[in-house]
Amino acid sequence: MLLLLSYRKKKLTLFTVLILCFVQFSVHALFISEPRDPLPLIHEIFSQATKVSEKVGDPLIWTIFQQDEIIGYAFETNDVARIPAYSGEPVNMLVAIDVNGTYLGAKVLEHHEPIILAGIPEAKLWAFTDQYQGLSVSARLKVGGNTKGDVIHLDGLSGATVTVMVMNVAITKAATKVARSLGIIDEVEQIKQPIATILPDVYQKVNWQTMLGDGSIRKLYLDRKMVGEAFVGSAAENIEQVRSAQKSGMFAEIYYAQADIPTVGRNLLGDSEYNWLMKSLQPNEHAIIVLGNGYSFKGSGYVRGGIFDRIQIIQNETAFSFRDLDHNRVTDLLIEGAPNFREMSLFIVREHHEFNPGVDWQFELLVRRQIGAVDSVFTSFKGSYHGLEQYLYRPPVVIPEPELTLTQQVWQEKETEVIVLSLLMTLLLATLFFQDILVRHPTFMHNFRHGFLVVTVVFIGWAWGGQLSIVNVFTFLQAFMSDFSWDLFLLDPVIFMLWGAAAVTMLLWGRAVYCGWLCPFGALQELINVFARYIKIPQFELPWAVHERLWAIKYLILLGLFALSLDSLALAEQFAEVEPFKTTFLLKFDREWPFILYALILLTINVFNRKFFCRYLCPLGAALSTSNSIRLFSWLRRRPECGQPCKTCAKECEIQAINPDGEINMRECHYCLDCQVTYFNDDKCPPLKKQKYKKNKYKEQEIETVNVG
Repeated sequence: MLLLLSYRKKKLTLFTVLILCFVQFSVHALFISEPRDPLPLIHEIFSQATKVSEKVGDPLIWTIFQQDEIIGYAFETNDVARIPAYSGEPVNMLVAIDVNGTYLGAKVLEHHEPIILAGIPEAKLWAFTDQYQGLSVSARLKVGGNTKGDVIHLDGLSGATVTVMVMNVAITKAATKVARSLGIIDEVEQIKQPIATILPDVYQKVNWQTMLGDGSIRKLYLDRKMVGEAFVGSAAENIEQVRSAQKSGMFAEIYYAQADIPTVGRNLLGDSEYNWLMKSLQPNEHAIIVLGNGYSFKGSGYVRGGIFDRIQIIQNETAFSFRDLDHNRVTDLLIEGAPNFREMSLFIVREHHEFNPGVDWQFELLVRRQIGAVDSVFTSFKGSYHGLEQYLYRPPVVIPEPELTLTQQVWQEKETEVIVLSLLMTLLLATLFFQDILVRHPTFMHNFRHGFLVVTVVFIGWAWGGQLSIVNVFTFLQAFMSDFSWDLFLLDPVIFMLWGAAAVTMLLWGRAVYCGWLCPFGALQELINVFARYIKIPQFELPWAVHERLWAIKYLILLGLFALSLDSLALAEQFAEVEPFKTTFLLKFDREWPFILYALILLTINVFNRKFFCRYLCPLGAALSTSNSIRLFSWLRRRPECGQPCKTCAKECEIQAINPDGEINMRECHYCLDCQVTYFNDDKCPPLKKQKYKKNKYKEQEIETVNVG
């Protein structure tokens, strides 16, 4: 019977190894991700294109033509903004925009992301990049989160949040740089002035000279010499020449002001006309008064086409002109001391221009010289205007917060996870430091541990995707041997904190603490086995000689993966699927059937044998166990009787980490503290039971003292 049981155990182990091999070979077929040729994708996006230029310039850009007309541009993110993703390599994407700076498409050309190489369906990746189509390059785009301000939120990609956040930064940063180099968009404002309000009750009676002196009215004066010099070097240089004596003569004298300011408008127009003006203005509309002699600021364009083509207003690099519907003729000025003007007009600044009376603006006069029957040459002259403080309420300027780095954004968005995980780690450290007290209360200790494992599985594992992997080790080694940057590892706060916890506990207590308390897959296995024991499912353990030799499998897997990583990190990541972590927690079993079958087999074996994968197959556990030789503390208590003759703890250790001689193998221990519960329990530990028996027997034989009165 014993031989039959041993044979069945060996057969099951062999079956598992065969499944592992099958999955490894299946993995290679599932992970192929060849770089894509960008040119067919460009033609797919620009279906009407007749020509695509060579990729030239700084930054490197393809220019797309339809006949002789430019219809758009395309570029690779790696040529413009190389931003490493979680694998340490950037995700290279083709991005296409039109001449107005609108995204036409974004396509992934090449990546090395392990989470996308295995498990994320390609259709989901395309669905993410398709969200950019139709959005503006100047828009603020962010992956995930709640709607806030003027930010456009993109739907993330479950299981690959960090990767798509890096992709978004690469796309937007590269597109902004390209659009600025092409002149499609301007540099963003660093400081913004909110819309100012004109104070309606601030008014005082003043004359023309007073308003001219304090800047309420501004003047643009041009003599003929200034105008002539402006056309030097142009085709109109020798047209409309004047004699030297006439060069000092006036060419144009124009006064301008903001007429809806009460002190300005009421003094210039009179109360009746000012009140009419204010009633005619719609909300957020303003009025500019222009008074001129000499060169006509009206011109004749407004007569022919309803457009005033000689003047415009410029504010914040935005220029707007006026139509005949925006114009009202001024018949008379009622202010004392005003000169006579040949032209007097009011121009209405409509709401859609978003004019801000609290921000300086410029009045621009365009002077034209005819060089033929049709052709003409323009030059312009500008005068500035500043709204006086006593007439306006200017809200405080808005200085935008410095743009957060991608790492800062990730940590800000994961604030809840960071706080909760910090509390869990603090609780775990307290448990370890006070373990000698806690293990004296077996019921509490077991319930506390099982509750902690539930939190590890549900929150750290399934909710936060906080499962460490041997791939993380290889990524760290590759980064350490090349251009090391902490930013790469800070992109995932949960993973970074778990690695920090693993590093600290490895130094103090060895690999046992992470594997026994913080590993979601290990916790899931243990909880399944606890439930199986609770419902009385029979358990089996391999003979010590077989068990001890099977330990070596995980170290062989580790060495094999490490050797592959030296040649190709991508290939090592593919074969690291020996770990079922990604299937179980990151993708939640939403992937190809070989991976699901492999993970379910491991979990099913665990119903009958606790932590089968952790004990025999886990390369991460093997890598962490190498720290055992440098651990500082050894707080698991033992007695001289442990092993010889007492074997109680060794029999109760459910992962067989206690050698027959009673020594705890810290390379295999998971720090469950069950042996310490037994160590302090005088009803289970034989040496303590013996001491308790002797003590009770001594009390029974002790003669009670009799007092003689």
